[in-house]
Amino acid sequence: MGDFSNKVFDTVRHIPRGKVASYGQVGQLIGAPRSARYVGYALRANPEPGADPACIPCHRVVFKDGSLCKGFVFGGPDEQRSMLAAEGVEFEDDGRVNMKACQWDGRMQDAGADVEPTRPPADFDWKAELGE
Repeated sequence: MGDFSNKVFDTVRHIPRGKVASYGQVGQLIGAPRSARYVGYALRANPEPGADPACIPCHRVVFKDGSLCKGFVFGGPDEQRSMLAAEGVEFEDDGRVNMKACQWDGRMQDAGADVEPTRPPADFDWKAELGE
């Protein structure tokens, strides 16, 4: 895989169980804002899909409004929802992920302590963005 795809995969590996990120958010975290579509292309070629710790949990990436992938992705149109529900992700009545409750904040968990997000853009001020 290319450098862009490897950055996407590395970031998606850090999304914790029970949380989701949007395609655009992943792009922002790898320093490639406005690349949501390309993040999707990279995840479509995911070499290690699944929920196991060694896998790349691409099912945890959703559209910015909480909508899920359609069609054959993840083995069928309901598979992504099933995988997310099994991890405790909350859904709205219309079937979208409750992004307020379940959107990942971009911070990696390291031995129980928050650390800075993975590869933010050089000019992105996380302390100001997170109100710290």
